[in-house]
Amino acid sequence: MPLTLEQYATSYLPGRGLPWPTAPEPDPPKAKPSLKKLGVRPVMWNVYGTLLAIPGGELQFEHSVDFVTDAALDKTIQEFKMWGSMSRKPGAPSAYMKELYKKALEHLRMTGAPPGEKFPEVPSEKIWDDIVKKLQQKDYTFDAATYGGLDDFTKKLAYFFHASIQGTGAYPGAAEALRIVADGGTRQGLLADGQCFTPAQLSKGLREQDPGFELATAIAPDLRFLSGEKRAKKPSETLFKAATTALSAKGISANEILHVGSSLTRDIGPAKKAGMRTALFAGDKASLSATGDQLKDPQYRPDVLLTELTQVAEVL
Repeated sequence: MPLTLEQYATSYLPGRGLPWPTAPEPDPPKAKPSLKKLGVRPVMWNVYGTLLAIPGGELQFEHSVDFVTDAALDKTIQEFKMWGSMSRKPGAPSAYMKELYKKALEHLRMTGAPPGEKFPEVPSEKIWDDIVKKLQQKDYTFDAATYGGLDDFTKKLAYFFHASIQGTGAYPGAAEALRIVADGGTRQGLLADGQCFTPAQLSKGLREQDPGFELATAIAPDLRFLSGEKRAKKPSETLFKAATTALSAKGISANEILHVGSSLTRDIGPAKKAGMRTALFAGDKASLSATGDQLKDPQYRPDVLLTELTQVAEVL
């Protein structure tokens, strides 16, 4: 049987011994928690910058340093044996691959957004779908027995490339916080800017903290609302409406939902506008996006402020 995306991220690749960029060390800001019971039912978590530490606080399609992107593309070419089906233009293989990557990314940015969407998101696997189909015109093949069909293969490609430009790791207490919520009988989900591989990447980080952690047990797949799937990223109303609509169908109103995030403008503000209760996670200067003036503004002021993820226990 082909590897699932989670198996690929949590077991197969770590067993290969390949070098990967490390996750950034959290640098806690000077902040005091502000906690109170909110009487909420589901907890909807942001991922990058809240559960997972990542350079810059969010996923990047290209690294700000060209050398890092080039190295990641070279690594991807070698890992998936692509060079034999690539053009023999002068220059490094990564230069040709970067050209394919940029063209696919720009095309999807121009054509893939839902009508009227102000904050469109590109599904990263679609970039690699475009690239692989071009390579297949020059007889490129991949190991379907290991990676699965084209749809599954491109998702693994997307994970490999993104993991090669940004290291990620679970914030301290992330696995424990999710266990606290689950063990208390409260539902929880994901409401985040993220891609097809984000749950697998999260699972990997959580298992590094807690080897027995099962993401599917803690966070049901039908409560995962990610920007790549919805083609809309925060602060888009599209993403938040998808969550409130789905939870409403389960008999849960918006004011019973707690959204935990690290940005006042991308997480807290739009969640409040959607009618949710909110918790700002102020655990890392790199991901925290909040000013003093914003914290005083009613449209951005969170209901509670967490400096440690396990403090969610005091809110439920």
